[in-house]
Amino acid sequence: MIRRGFQVVARLGQHRALPGTRHILPRLNPTSAFGSTTDSLVSRFCQEKTDLKDYALPNASWCPDMLSLYQEFLEKTKADGWIKLPSFKSNRDHIQGLKLPSGLAVTSDKSDWRIFTRCILAEGQGYEYVIFFHPSKKKSVCLFQPGPYLEGAPGFAHGGSLAALMDETFSKTAYLAGEGLFTLSLNIRFKNLIPMGSLAVLNVDVERMEDQKLYMSCVAQSRDGQTVYAKSSGVFLQLQLEEE
Repeated sequence: MIRRGFQVVARLGQHRALPGTRHILPRLNPTSAFGSTTDSLVSRFCQEKTDLKDYALPNASWCPDMLSLYQEFLEKTKADGWIKLPSFKSNRDHIQGLKLPSGLAVTSDKSDWRIFTRCILAEGQGYEYVIFFHPSKKKSVCLFQPGPYLEGAPGFAHGGSLAALMDETFSKTAYLAGEGLFTLSLNIRFKNLIPMGSLAVLNVDVERMEDQKLYMSCVAQSRDGQTVYAKSSGVFLQLQLEEE
């Protein structure tokens, strides 16, 4: 089933289908995907009433830079159109009432699902991050503080930990900006190492949307912008979720 799911995604991720061929899964209407549906997507993703734990809230492990920049963006949510995204332990919690399209669903008897970037529960030991999204600008900012369980070179975050969080920030932005669900490609150029326990700021932009794909870019840098840690680009496949 998983292999068939990847085959479906891979075939959809190729260039436009030939005239007269049947689409494996429905194509999106660009105007609805990039316009009127954004509010409804954000509303469903950012549940106002929930008993689920939000892991994107300050805790004692956050460094001063992380805390102060978080407060700055929190102020921007009041007047500048930014939205703080909650972060639950699983994407299943974000899309309650929806499911992956037919042919991509996987059944299992396990219940403790966790998204990769929320698999380390101890505060400050793994991924500490929060994402702010701007619906009209189709962009996101992620504040990231790596903990000691993400170490690569001694004293610095592993490059793979940054790559995973870039992909995660891309995916949340892609979904809210235009129902982007699957990563088709991710390209990264590393520039500098991120010191453990420090703040890295990931700036993500949706560059364009065409042929049922979202093209995105990301720059990870220090708070003052003087040090660039990495630059990346990603392509995401647009795919509508189905009602359960």
